[in-house]
Amino acid sequence: MAFASKKEDESGLSSYYNNKTTIIQEARVFNESPISPRKCRALLTRIVYLLYVGETFGTQEATTLFFGTTKLFQHKDSALRQMVYLAIKELATTSEDVIMVTSSIMKDMQPNSEVIYRPNSIRALCRIIDPSMAQGVERFFKAAIVDRNPSISSAALVSSYHLFPHAKDVVKRWVNEAQEAVGAKSSPSFFGTASNSSYLNFGTTSSQSNNGYQTIPSTSYITQYHALGLLYLIRQQDRMAVTKMIQQLGGGKSGAGTTLKNPMALCMLIRYAAKVMEDDPNVQKQMVDMLEGWLRHKSDMVNFEAARAICEMKHVAPAQLTKSIAVLQLFLSSPKPALKFAATRTLASLALLHPTSVATCNMDLENLITDSNRSVATYAITTLLKTGNEASVDRLMKQITGFMTEITDEFKVIIVDAIRSLCLKFPLKHVSMLTFLSGVLRDEGGYDFKRAVVEAIFDMIKFIGDCKEQALSHLCEFIEDCEFTKLSVRILHLLGMEGPKAPQPTKYIRFIYNRVVLENATVRAAAVSSLAKFGVNAADAGLRRSISVLLNRCLDDVDDEVRDRAALYLKTFKNEPLAVSYVKEESFFSLAALEAKLVTYVNDPSASAKAFDASSIPKISRAQAAQDVARPSTLDTIGVPASTRTSTTPPPPTAAETQSAYAQQLADVPELTGYGPVLNSTSKPVQLTETETEYQVTCVKHIFQEHVVFQFNVSNTLPDTVLEQVSVYMQPQPDSGLTEDFIIPIPSLTAPTSPSIGYVSYTRDSPEDYPVASFQCILRFVSKELDPSTGEPEAEGYEDEYQLEDVELSAGGDYIIPSYTTFDSEWKKLESGANATETFSLSAMESLKAACDSIIEVLNMEPLGGSQTPSSPSVHTLQLSGLVTGGGGKVLVRSRMTFTKGQGVTMELSVRAEKEAACNLVLAAVT
Repeated sequence: MAFASKKEDESGLSSYYNNKTTIIQEARVFNESPISPRKCRALLTRIVYLLYVGETFGTQEATTLFFGTTKLFQHKDSALRQMVYLAIKELATTSEDVIMVTSSIMKDMQPNSEVIYRPNSIRALCRIIDPSMAQGVERFFKAAIVDRNPSISSAALVSSYHLFPHAKDVVKRWVNEAQEAVGAKSSPSFFGTASNSSYLNFGTTSSQSNNGYQTIPSTSYITQYHALGLLYLIRQQDRMAVTKMIQQLGGGKSGAGTTLKNPMALCMLIRYAAKVMEDDPNVQKQMVDMLEGWLRHKSDMVNFEAARAICEMKHVAPAQLTKSIAVLQLFLSSPKPALKFAATRTLASLALLHPTSVATCNMDLENLITDSNRSVATYAITTLLKTGNEASVDRLMKQITGFMTEITDEFKVIIVDAIRSLCLKFPLKHVSMLTFLSGVLRDEGGYDFKRAVVEAIFDMIKFIGDCKEQALSHLCEFIEDCEFTKLSVRILHLLGMEGPKAPQPTKYIRFIYNRVVLENATVRAAAVSSLAKFGVNAADAGLRRSISVLLNRCLDDVDDEVRDRAALYLKTFKNEPLAVSYVKEESFFSLAALEAKLVTYVNDPSASAKAFDASSIPKISRAQAAQDVARPSTLDTIGVPASTRTSTTPPPPTAAETQSAYAQQLADVPELTGYGPVLNSTSKPVQLTETETEYQVTCVKHIFQEHVVFQFNVSNTLPDTVLEQVSVYMQPQPDSGLTEDFIIPIPSLTAPTSPSIGYVSYTRDSPEDYPVASFQCILRFVSKELDPSTGEPEAEGYEDEYQLEDVELSAGGDYIIPSYTTFDSEWKKLESGANATETFSLSAMESLKAACDSIIEVLNMEPLGGSQTPSSPSVHTLQLSGLVTGGGGKVLVRSRMTFTKGQGVTMELSVRAEKEAACNLVLAAVT
């Protein structure tokens, strides 16, 4: 048979046998009389196989096959009936008039039908019924959920889970049955007991015991797992209900009295408890007591899940980790590889935050370095690198060296990242670590692995000055054989930044010029830029002449980018202002902000008469640009409250990307088209409601030249209620300098949907001034209940309102844009401009770090030179830079602070700006 099968594959008979056209032609076997169960099962298997491998049937083809398949309901063969249900579930998505077979399926759902038919019929019915028909089958589902047979109950629960998004109101009424399924003990028989009226026929004769049927014992209690998932799905919008469910099913503080017997159900309950703790810290102590009780459960799965949940808690104290780490330490000596892998991975993550607590496991972890499972050994070594002391570094590095050739690139990256953090922890051990990194850099590996090694060396150059020269030499040797263009370009850029500062800069030039001769156009262009930095920053005139000779040779390059760069840099050698602007300058425009301004300029008909103004575009440092990564669309995350983001939510966009997205969003509002370009938008929405309230409202402020627009993102969390004519009414304080224009309401708001947006517009009475005001806000709407049967809102509703938090239009955060610059040079340039100095006493501040964070938040300016982190606990100088909207120009702040315990922070704030109004704006923000 094996030989025949091989010949069949070689001759292509298999592809013909499973061909869609052939199968449709052979479907006439469904119409034969009498029906041949064997032939029909074989054909149904081929149909399902085609669907699983990605083949698609047209609507007419699928409908023909679907109704041909349903004719097989006439036959009582149980194996054939199972294949029928499997086929109609897959064909139902593309067939027409599938609801016509509902009656045939519901016959198999009856309590007196064969028990093997009922679970399959329930799953099939869930796939084909229309959501409006859910109420008609409610009686069948309720009965099936509480059925004594676990297979029937589980099928009904899983089907209800999939039906919930389409018929929420109906499925919510099954909560009592789901609760009963969670609490009820599963029967000792998976397919029924001898006392049950339905049994599974295994083809035995009627003379056998139990009426010719057998029972299969089961103690898995899998129904509890499915029922718990359905209960959480129904209650997930109600945090109090979820908390109560966990408390009831958890069995008290020790967790010993729980009614849950299924380990997977307990693991799911633990994950729900962890989520509740994250959302509501007030219940953390109670939940931790419950989790610690599950650390003693008889199931390893439950033990590990509880230990992991405790280890991953936010702000967990070291004392709370003792029991969890003890459980994980026991797993380290387990004979099961899965348990050892899970324990070592969890300890590796925990070691980042609590290395001292994890250090108690070091002895067991060292025994795992030689484990046959290299994944376990990798995490063991990673954890030891994070928890070990300085004396153990050399010994670990020797063990790792022979270990690296035996693992995949994925685990190599994990080890390199651990060494990268170890370099900063023990800088005196940089020699052995740099030797190790340079060694693995020469080994075979993919891009991700090589990038991780290069990043680690970059960090050593940045933070450990003693190893800079040696590290640069290793990178020079690496680019001689580097096959990754991105890495070569990054290394060449670093050589251009750090090489001219080295004691012997000339030794790097040979490596850089080799790239001009041997590499592709992208690398050659980067090499030209790197050479130019040596020439511009060279103190020796002879070195500059040598660089000029090399760049002149590049003028004959076949690539225009290389030629243009060489010509540009040769020009800068003769013109010092050009060299400062194009080579020495460490900041440049934010590309996202520049793009948004250019798009606005091009689309504005009146803008063509005037030159493009780049003075209002914020700048970023080269370090920020180097760390830039691919991000999701900003419009997808705008207005989403922080409380609703999960661990899987993509990272938030940068401030410049947010500004660009808001500009695009506002351009689509007809009422705002005449306002001109938006000057600034708050990058972080302000929360105006508590996270657990039924209405979620956030506010974003948009500053225009002559207007201020308030954007309100409103979410309705009540599933049975529709809000209509939703608007926010704002009451400014007297003499605010603002006049209300109009309100754009939200026509309708249902739940659960993404936030809908409403606007309130104000005119600035004096566009050259910067109005500061506080607004009282009220959310007003018409509330209408949903009809459970139709899902439509009732005709009559009632007007209601909801008090929101006040909205502040602040001096700093709303009118100033962070912008990078070189502080010392710009501070001198603004010496003749507007300047002011004030002294403030910040008695409430408990440290200089807290004072720095508060000032940065209030002024919304860019901290320069790492000055946001004080290097001394008593004295510090904070340097800030920003741009004032509406042509206010540059503004710089130098804040000299001293901290005295018991008296707080005393601050001398000096401001320099291009215009007096900008200077006064900063002082007003701090005051």
